[in-house]
Amino acid sequence: MAVHRHSTGAIELTAKEQFYKDVIQGLSLTPKHLQSKYFYDATGDSLFQAIMQLPEYYLTRCEQEIFVKQTKALAAPLLQRFAAFDILELGAGDATKSTHLLRYLYDCGKEFTYYPVDISENVIQLLEREMPQRIPGLEVQGLNGDYFDMLAKSYDLSKRNKLVLFLGSNIGNFNEKEAKHFLQALNYHLQPGDLVLIGFDLKKNPKDILAAYNDPTGITKAFNLNLLKRINHELGANFDLTRFEHYPTYNPITGACKSYLISLDNQQITIGEETFTFYKHEPVWTELSLKYSEAQIDELSVLTGFSALNKYFDDKRWFVDVLWEKL
Repeated sequence: MAVHRHSTGAIELTAKEQFYKDVIQGLSLTPKHLQSKYFYDATGDSLFQAIMQLPEYYLTRCEQEIFVKQTKALAAPLLQRFAAFDILELGAGDATKSTHLLRYLYDCGKEFTYYPVDISENVIQLLEREMPQRIPGLEVQGLNGDYFDMLAKSYDLSKRNKLVLFLGSNIGNFNEKEAKHFLQALNYHLQPGDLVLIGFDLKKNPKDILAAYNDPTGITKAFNLNLLKRINHELGANFDLTRFEHYPTYNPITGACKSYLISLDNQQITIGEETFTFYKHEPVWTELSLKYSEAQIDELSVLTGFSALNKYFDDKRWFVDVLWEKL
């Protein structure tokens, strides 16, 4: 396996090498685990766009409603605090929701630069091309790479205060301990007075939550199974997708919504030089989407060194975007 070295001597893996390493490590665990970040190749991106249009998938609609109906309220703290600033969006995706805020701020004549941050080079290239067409005159500079590396790079490019967007309930992809560590690290990388706007999916009727991850048309199933298809295509594995089934669960006590792929037979899978045995009915954990109570969110801001400034709810109060300040 080819490796690359920094001048410090540290080994840097290519994206494909890191993918292989993570898959081998994950399938060596008990229970087996595949990281959800690898859902997103071109097919995965397309399938997730389809998921967001499903009537059962309320998350996108709820947060979109917040950005459409409460644009002025979302913009107010920036207009009041900063003469000029930068907006970084971690995991920017298609930037549909943030476009409403960006357009409002631009129309107010504020001086700012939009920095979409994503590990997908395709996403960054798309946004650098499309955003100036959506909002003529908008300053856009895409940052392709790790969130915190790119956040540090943004300060090299500009010393202005930042608003960091972390939308779409992406915080829910971490367990509670990981979420705390992520937000502490985010706080560490910010300057005093910087703001963060984070989307949290709230605890609600368990049936409504579970339906969002198990649509009757099978798009969510195809999205989950595409992870195996990607491993076949990029890493030369021999997964038979017809021998795995998509299975979601939701625990209303912990708020953990998890997705699994269940092996339907005893089978062996080869990836590179490694062979893995899957037993009939054995689960492979692929995704976590953690749901929060308002009290848990309030506690998390305190534990991670932020001051809570505001909360923006959708009409059903199923979802909330919280605005925090780095002290």
